[in-house]
Amino acid sequence: MNFEYENKKVTLRPHHGMCFEFYEGKGYSEDFTDHMGIIIRELENNPNQIVTVKAKTDIVCSHCPSNRNGCCESQGKVTKYDKAVLQLCKIKEGETMTYSDFRKKVKEKILNKGLRNQVCGDCHWNYICGRE
Repeated sequence: MNFEYENKKVTLRPHHGMCFEFYEGKGYSEDFTDHMGIIIRELENNPNQIVTVKAKTDIVCSHCPSNRNGCCESQGKVTKYDKAVLQLCKIKEGETMTYSDFRKKVKEKILNKGLRNQVCGDCHWNYICGRE
């Protein structure tokens, strides 16, 4: 998989920008974690990849066992996370930018300010990110 050379449009859920920072190969299933690892590596290798930031299922969700026909089983919770990231990073729903710019906004506006727990502290995976 190579996003840049396939000219693939990449949509990312806003809160996945935080998940990527703490990823360590744990997840809902082996297929999900393998897929997420590939996505993270590809985006890190192609920081100028254009991404569209939308609060909906994305390329990461495509391999998640909680994805039910394009809708997350925890839709209310993840929508809350997405809206918080959009608001704190001052990103508009559907905005496009480079992956590098998206990552920078998440780091500067949320993670570096110690706001991650406020955004998603009730997440099932908080025990991983909470070691920050």
